[in-house]
Amino acid sequence: MIKLLVVYIFLLSQCLAFDFLKRCNKCSKACPSHQVFSNSEKGSSSTCANPSKSCQDSKYRTIDGSCNNLKHTEWGMSETPYWRLVQNNYGDGISSLPISSTGKPLVSARQIRLSVFTNKEINDQKYTLLTMQWGQLIAHDMSLAASPPSSEVPVCCTSNGMYTDEASTNAQCAAIGVPANDPVRSPLGIKCLEFDRTKTTKNNNCTAPKVPADPISSTTSYMDLSFVYGNNEDQASPLRAWCGGRLLNVIRKGQEWLPQDPEASMTCNMKNRTNSPCYLAGDPRVNQNPQLSILQVVLLREHNRIADILSSLNPLWTDEIVFQETRRILIAMFQHISYYEYLPILLGAENMVKHKLIYPDEQKYVNDYDPNINPSIINEHATAANRFFHSSVYGHLEKYLKNRKEAGSIRLSDWLDDPSVIEMNNNFLELSLGLTIEHQRANDRYYDVELTEYFERGSSELGTDLRAIDIQRGRDHGIGTYVNTRAVLGLDVPKAFDDLVGLIPDDLIEKLSELYPSIDDVELSVAGSLEIQEKNTQVGPTFLGILLKQFYNTRVGDRYFYENGENEKIAFTLEQLQSIRLGSSVARLFCDNVKGIQKMQPNPFEKISEKNKLVPCEEIPTIDLNLWKEKPTSLLKIWLSILGSII
Repeated sequence: MIKLLVVYIFLLSQCLAFDFLKRCNKCSKACPSHQVFSNSEKGSSSTCANPSKSCQDSKYRTIDGSCNNLKHTEWGMSETPYWRLVQNNYGDGISSLPISSTGKPLVSARQIRLSVFTNKEINDQKYTLLTMQWGQLIAHDMSLAASPPSSEVPVCCTSNGMYTDEASTNAQCAAIGVPANDPVRSPLGIKCLEFDRTKTTKNNNCTAPKVPADPISSTTSYMDLSFVYGNNEDQASPLRAWCGGRLLNVIRKGQEWLPQDPEASMTCNMKNRTNSPCYLAGDPRVNQNPQLSILQVVLLREHNRIADILSSLNPLWTDEIVFQETRRILIAMFQHISYYEYLPILLGAENMVKHKLIYPDEQKYVNDYDPNINPSIINEHATAANRFFHSSVYGHLEKYLKNRKEAGSIRLSDWLDDPSVIEMNNNFLELSLGLTIEHQRANDRYYDVELTEYFERGSSELGTDLRAIDIQRGRDHGIGTYVNTRAVLGLDVPKAFDDLVGLIPDDLIEKLSELYPSIDDVELSVAGSLEIQEKNTQVGPTFLGILLKQFYNTRVGDRYFYENGENEKIAFTLEQLQSIRLGSSVARLFCDNVKGIQKMQPNPFEKISEKNKLVPCEEIPTIDLNLWKEKPTSLLKIWLSILGSII
């Protein structure tokens, strides 16, 4: 009788604790309030780069990327410098814009754009717009050129395109000159395009006067969904609901949307509308374009879907455990999709296998973590190779009905920095389907006019020129020349323009010789974009070498990479890992998180075809989240065993 009473008391206490925790973990309308930071406040830091930090061997990643590498705690951390493959090419060796071998300034980035990167519409016949858009997600996850405090940013070019007095006196001015023969801008009297330089170690007073500047990235370098979860605790905290492990959201028309940015009037183009959606997420670029906003909403919904299931399976788990386990699973899904579905399109599956970026037939762990590999973002990757894919952006976004028939389109520049369009009518479904049906533009030297003349135009007739900005950003960062980069990569080094024959089309070699005094002056972001693409890739050999190196470092330098099983505390179980490999796909993400989608092609990066037919969502594999159901504690097992022996 006494034994039975003891067992009864124990089980009663367990039930009371179970019920209490279950009720505590339920999301109520009165979730804890937290200070909300706007997108415009994100990424500011007054501390020096390369901070030291004491670390613990945690099961979960830090938000800011620190302590991933326990020996080099700052590697991959947000607010740290890019690193270089090639010695800087600053004009003064310290921070000024590069100059030519003649000692004169390089030709205007706008002039290069007009001469070489012209406006022409050529579609990719195999890959959808989702391919381009997923690439932007990865780019936003791994890099954001930090902005210096507004008080340190000189005004060099007015909003109507006129140079200010400061433009000729402030060494930090880098406005893009408009050539006199510009067919679009010159007739309007426009002399320049605005351009702000990236924050560097000089802004933080972290380097001596004669030490070269290093540009700083505001994001972590890891593929860790920082654009969802934030890059520091101040960003991360207001994004959480703080109950049930969920992310904060708002409900409109029965669907979850990202929370509102409290500084919407500063962040978004509100068009004189009050209370128009302007989203808050882990990255300030969340509202940049409708397709990007759609994918950010999809990932928010997926996080909360997983969190709800894990909470149901494990009612004793706290909010923190549910949040961290959900984050861990979603990051693994993102890594798997990116490495095994997306990157083979860009880099070629054979190249990725050869260079040990993927292991397609692996059934066990891939224990390739190397603490000596620095995963920090390569400057040449962020400011040249990875920007090449702007050429695949489509200027008009097509909408499709569930039967895959066209339902109209929207103009991209009408909705930059204004995500409200995705909540209008049935646009979320129709634009989501558009991502999986519409062609991306071909990755080539041609750019959509929406990017080169109307980018970020707001309510104005004209905007800026994204391709010219890309070229100018390379100069701002002082990245090495095309010739020097090829040398570092072990590729053949051209000694004269004639040596480019076979690498770059002949007509473009002639244009380069007209724009640059010497082959030694040719910029990486320009010539790298003009190379003839390698077989089964979207890039030429120089950019391919940079991209392979970066994504190898990103994988092998990440202690938490999802396939790594060396540390049992960090690793998924083999069953969980295999389920992630089987059930992670963009098709599954869309089926689970876009209301109205009932069918999807298994690989939405590719157009619908005989080999990629639409199938019911029920046939698309999913992750078995039951594998995360925690088993009863050993103590409870003992008591249940005692109870069984008594009965």
